[in-house]
Amino acid sequence: MADVERTLVKICGLRRPEDIEAANAVRPDAVGFILSAGYRRSVGLRKAHELIDMLDPAIAHVGVFVDEPIERVARFTHAYDFDGYDAPRTVMVQLHGHENNDYIARLRHAMAYPGWWGIPIIQAFVVRTAQDVERACQSAADYILLDGGTGSGKSFDWDLLEGVARPYFLAGGLGPDNLTEAVARLRPYAVDMSSGVETNGLKDPSKMAAAVAAVRNLY
Repeated sequence: MADVERTLVKICGLRRPEDIEAANAVRPDAVGFILSAGYRRSVGLRKAHELIDMLDPAIAHVGVFVDEPIERVARFTHAYDFDGYDAPRTVMVQLHGHENNDYIARLRHAMAYPGWWGIPIIQAFVVRTAQDVERACQSAADYILLDGGTGSGKSFDWDLLEGVARPYFLAGGLGPDNLTEAVARLRPYAVDMSSGVETNGLKDPSKMAAAVAAVRNLY
């Protein structure tokens, strides 16, 4: 996911072949897989790579981790380069726990791989106050993700984001109904959604299509 002038679209929490089929049809810029256990949308590493193998190579894939050992995160980024991938792919990792800048530095080292570019790291922060935004901006990650609450599906006060100079993913309560307003007002690097494109707890292809169109139609 290189820097571009338009806001990018990421859909998170894919876990079924049907989700991949829908993503391939609507072509978001990236999709995410929850790779830490204990969450409703969690999948194992093996299952994630089975799904990634079905994914259009033009769509970046993001492994989402919560307070995991560095070695397990690195294993995700190395394992996808196995025989059978016949096209370039973009892999990223997203951290949703209490990881600090020392963790991020050690993770970068662990993910190093001969001939590879650096694996981009996204670090997520729950935003409730201006201090939360300030703390997020001190992250050593390549990108920050600003959310109303991890997996809560709730938005937060967007006024708190005025003046944020670094690229960020906007998350929390986003869906087809408010994406146009969010992107037009804030111009985030990317928008990230999960529950906002679901019906009855499952990814809804029509909502996924509407969400991608809502952003792309602005450009």
